[in-house]
Amino acid sequence: MIGRPEANEAAPYYSLYIDRITSDDIVAVLEGQLRETIDFLRPISEEKSSYRYAADKWSMRQLLNHVNDTERVFLFRAFWFARGFPDELPGYDQNVGAAAADADEFSWASHIDDFRAVREATLTFFRNLPDNAWSRSGIASGNRVTVRALAYILAGHVAHHTAVLKEKYLTNTARV
Repeated sequence: MIGRPEANEAAPYYSLYIDRITSDDIVAVLEGQLRETIDFLRPISEEKSSYRYAADKWSMRQLLNHVNDTERVFLFRAFWFARGFPDELPGYDQNVGAAAADADEFSWASHIDDFRAVREATLTFFRNLPDNAWSRSGIASGNRVTVRALAYILAGHVAHHTAVLKEKYLTNTARV
């Protein structure tokens, strides 16, 4: 039972991410994103990766660090619920995590390597998930969510931030 999640499998605001993914084969989407995202990110220079399109916005390094951290959090949620743990999981404040990460202190290449490692762990988990685990659910951030929806949220989150990089960070600027 993979297929696309139903609207009631996640809080409505997650449709921002889920709706970006049209395929019924989420594992194939996650696999494709690994190659595509790295190929997209690799040509961006170390210098350019420090760019912010506005003073109060994250640098590209901070944005990619956020993508990686968020994937870890949502993969943990998928693991927790897939394995049948009944406990509710807390919310995730992306700004707290971003502030503590000091992402600008690490090279762009290291953030790309981190993306690869995190996504490979994600793929290993979802490739080896029993069929009946995809429909399991639990409460995170006060909302019920299924494992299947979490997989789509992960993929949609990467698609969303790739679009943000293209539209806000790389528009009208050369990749240095």
